[in-house]
Amino acid sequence: MDFAERLAALAAKVRQQRSQIETEEATKNAFVMPFISTILGYDVFNPLEVVPEFTADVGVKKGEKIDYAIMHGGTVQILIECKKSKEPIKIEHASQLYRYFAVTNARIAILTNGEVYEFFTDLDAPNRMDSKPFLVLDLNDIDETLIPELMKLSKEIFDLDSIISAAGELKYIGQIKRTLAAQFKEPDSEWIKSLTTRVYEGAYTQKVREQFTGLVTKATKQFLNEQVNDRLKTALGSPNYPMANDSTLAATVTSEQVVENDLTDTGVETTLEELEGYQIVRAIVCNEVKPVRVVQRDAKSYFAVLLDDNNRKPIARLHFNRVQKYLGIFDDQKVEQRIPIASLDEIYEHSDALRNSVRAYLTAG
Repeated sequence: MDFAERLAALAAKVRQQRSQIETEEATKNAFVMPFISTILGYDVFNPLEVVPEFTADVGVKKGEKIDYAIMHGGTVQILIECKKSKEPIKIEHASQLYRYFAVTNARIAILTNGEVYEFFTDLDAPNRMDSKPFLVLDLNDIDETLIPELMKLSKEIFDLDSIISAAGELKYIGQIKRTLAAQFKEPDSEWIKSLTTRVYEGAYTQKVREQFTGLVTKATKQFLNEQVNDRLKTALGSPNYPMANDSTLAATVTSEQVVENDLTDTGVETTLEELEGYQIVRAIVCNEVKPVRVVQRDAKSYFAVLLDDNNRKPIARLHFNRVQKYLGIFDDQKVEQRIPIASLDEIYEHSDALRNSVRAYLTAG
């Protein structure tokens, strides 16, 4: 496997096993050691490459240990501090990294819970670890643009100068992207005001702010949805489905009353996760039918993906408004089977069932 494939394989392992990992030691054994060995390429059982429980006395702090020190060229180059999986990592967890960074040759420090890896260096002051990471790798949502930079830390390549020179740009681009993601998910008052004053010429009153809070949130979701659609159209190229003419498409419009009263707009809030799930389903079935015919309709208790916006032709239901998420798929009798999923990627495992649903509707006419 190449680097990206190994990274995807580790991410799959994390998704499958995270519910069973209860301690920091288990996190290190199940997730962190495989990251060091399969991703970075160092032999975790060779003390000339990886030193577990690395000790370096720091001032009055005697006998403190860092979880792992990675050696390259005979010197310590990377320090790794681990925390328990499923616990959010915080900069407060990095106190030992701060101290060790100042007294070793290491230029890279990693703080991780086995799922998220935060990479630090000393951009702000020499030999003093920054308070903010220059690179954040989340195995639950891998940013593919970071893979070339991550490869520079692997044993095979190890180009420290290159990654340090790029760290400043990586740091701020990463922070900007995470800020944008947070604003898209839940825009704050400053973001709302900034966008509102660009499009609304009147005074920015409390009433206007309340009105545009909903409009900004809705516009943001629609914008992301449209961007994903455009990327899908570009990536798909020429589909395998027959090109229907206007009269055929018009015939798909139904005036039948919606059977389920749950499918209304009242009180429904569509989440970004639901939209992402919808796009995955749409991408899966688009070689059977034109993407324009695969329509989403949100409901109070689930998010429906329909063929031709027809409630009698359900392709899938996304039950995401609960702790345990479920993917609803349908058999040839339109009976729904709810399948528990831990991540959106698992939708791809049910591609055949989703395509079969669409084929059945097309065959039935």
